[in-house]
Amino acid sequence: MVMGPTHALSGVTVWMAGAAGLQLCGVSVPTAELAVGAAVSAGAALLPDIDHPSSTIARTFGPVSTAVSHLVDRVSTAVYNMTCTAREAPRTGGHRTLTHTAVFAVAVGGLVSTVCGLLGKPAAVTVLFLTLGLAIRGLMGRWARRQGWVVTTLVTAAAAAAAMWWLPAGRGYPVLGLAVAVGSLTHCLGDMITKQGCPLAWPMVHRGKRWWEFAPPAALRIRAGGSFEKTVLVPALTVFTVAGTAFAIPEVQALILSG
Repeated sequence: MVMGPTHALSGVTVWMAGAAGLQLCGVSVPTAELAVGAAVSAGAALLPDIDHPSSTIARTFGPVSTAVSHLVDRVSTAVYNMTCTAREAPRTGGHRTLTHTAVFAVAVGGLVSTVCGLLGKPAAVTVLFLTLGLAIRGLMGRWARRQGWVVTTLVTAAAAAAAMWWLPAGRGYPVLGLAVAVGSLTHCLGDMITKQGCPLAWPMVHRGKRWWEFAPPAALRIRAGGSFEKTVLVPALTVFTVAGTAFAIPEVQALILSG
């Protein structure tokens, strides 16, 4: 499993790169959606691991998130066992199954987009609260473990309350569904480059298996938590995130291009 900071940073990187691309094409992204979308993408980039009850992410909101994780694990296990082919052995755990598929990313993104589009700011702030908690666990894992889930929840709630005051009212925020989908898909792509792979294409059958774990050639895979991830991948993602953020903010982009 790729480390939390790598997942979270990759989610922000992809989101900012997309926003920067839109800005370069002349499509302005409001600052509020840019900032909230980045936070949501960071958290959503850890969301698929909610299927692992023993993970740090599953303990983000204490017994509540742990209970949700156990439920997701059971549902994922059931879906796997009901849909696996004769060439796939039954499983007793659901990690890296249902929540690690493109179907899940699109479905949860579509749900969030619909709810935020219909209910507006209250729904957007709720999504921000949930995903920001995951982002804090991913990016500030040691701090979050030392402080405990209560402090993490209070900090997340304070940030969500600030967003409630800051975000414009009277409008929907369906773009947050895109942020959730982007983050979830980015997580899957990150897991694909590890030695285990990821069943991204479920329910399609590949080589007789519906849960085929796609991965690049062995020479291109990385060891999760290894030296390459720590010394190359994380610093590179940090640089790309900063660069993407600079180009995504109109004033900064104009200054860079004019120089």
